[in-house]
Amino acid sequence: MINKKLLIIFIKNEEEGKVKTRLAKTLGDKKALEIYQRLLDKTKEVALQLTEVDKALYYSGFIADNDRWPTEHFDKKLQHQGSLGERMSAAFTEGFEKGYQQICIIGSDCWDLDTQRLQEAFDALENNNFVAGAANDGGYYLLGMSYFLNALFQGKTFSTSSVYHEAITEIKKTGDPYKELDILTDIDNEEDLKQTSLWEELFNTAKFQ
Repeated sequence: MINKKLLIIFIKNEEEGKVKTRLAKTLGDKKALEIYQRLLDKTKEVALQLTEVDKALYYSGFIADNDRWPTEHFDKKLQHQGSLGERMSAAFTEGFEKGYQQICIIGSDCWDLDTQRLQEAFDALENNNFVAGAANDGGYYLLGMSYFLNALFQGKTFSTSSVYHEAITEIKKTGDPYKELDILTDIDNEEDLKQTSLWEELFNTAKFQ
């Protein structure tokens, strides 16, 4: 019997030159990969501390069997083909078809996302149909729902500054209750990185001097 709650995590495979490309423009491919790996570790730790919630890990290119994500805690899957919206839509649909009643999705770009906020999101879905957390770039670092709303994905252009606003607009159209979480920083470029504690932590180490 499954838990009624599911956390979906979207990640990219750890390949130098293919992750954090905007960071790589100023820091180089090697450092960009190392930073992404730190983000993955943080995301994993935060997710593992979340109890009574199943976790589904969706890889971008291929499923890695022996990596940092333990199979006993993460159900490993491959993202569907198509745009980001289509891939997220497919993941939510799969989750609801399996019988989950509360589903949240996150990526691996938000250093400040902690277990407390994830728990807050699932707690919000006890009394709300939707929950969302805005990222500083206009997107969202978390989206959760208690039923599938295709309008959040259909015809939407992701990776733009209007994504979060469009999502909230669609949610408001339903008339259902929803909750918004704190605004956090997604790390896409060096300026984003400098706004987080990860910057000081990384550049206090010799290899980042």
